Amino acid sequence: MSQAVPFDRLAESLLAFWAEAGVDAVLHDTPIDRIEAGKFVPPKPPEKKPLVAAVPTQRAGAGPDAASAVMEARRLAAEAKDLEALKAAIAGFDGCPLKFEGARQSVFARGAPDARLVVIGEGPGAEEDARGEPFVGRAGQLLDKMLAAAGLKDRVFITNTVFWRPPGNRTPSAQEQAICQPFLERAIELVSPRMLLLVGAPSAKSMLKRDEGILSLRGRWFEWRSEAGNLELPAMPTLHPAFLLRQPAAKKKAWSDLLTLTERLDRPDRGA
Repeated sequence: MSQAVPFDRLAESLLAFWAEAGVDAVLHDTPIDRIEAGKFVPPKPPEKKPLVAAVPTQRAGAGPDAASAVMEARRLAAEAKDLEALKAAIAGFDGCPLKFEGARQSVFARGAPDARLVVIGEGPGAEEDARGEPFVGRAGQLLDKMLAAAGLKDRVFITNTVFWRPPGNRTPSAQEQAICQPFLERAIELVSPRMLLLVGAPSAKSMLKRDEGILSLRGRWFEWRSEAGNLELPAMPTLHPAFLLRQPAAKKKAWSDLLTLTERLDRPDRGA
């Protein structure tokens, strides 16, 4: 019958075996069942948190919501008895976000207060923002030359769909145009022209509520009607002078539009 190996000799033998196997450190004081530890345990699902509705933040100084801004613009526009009062109302109006996005001042209009033709552009640029008048930069100078050549000098009233410069000269949004629309319509009402010249796609699309491009709209007659339906005038879209500066070959088309408009403007009656 064999004798049991003393524990100290067994431990010594086992340590020697581990040493030859390269084990030189003890990581845990208690043994770990590696087979059991290696079993896959699915992770716990993340704790569900109650959904919280995002609260939209309003830009500082951006003014009231669009619907309220339009209502306020209508009220102020209706109270303006002349163009000077309308200009002051626009300058004091805080409902258009463009006023708080870097514009120096409001830019209302220039030209004859009893003009037979109202020219409506897109919005002020850098030069217009600095001087407080529409179409006074390079594009405006070209527009003036074309109007003079067509016999329309001193017979026009020039304004825009919005009265503050959009940042970076971007196209004004439909909401920004809608907020300014009551002021624009009141200006048309006070001037009482015979027709409108809509300069550029943003102006034509906003005034006529159409989606076609300017190359499709230009040179054609449309009937513009005010939001309240109390004003209705013939309107012709044409190319923006800024576009003509980039594409001089298109000046022929814009010149043809002006000649067509001038011929109708000078007819003895509107229905001819």
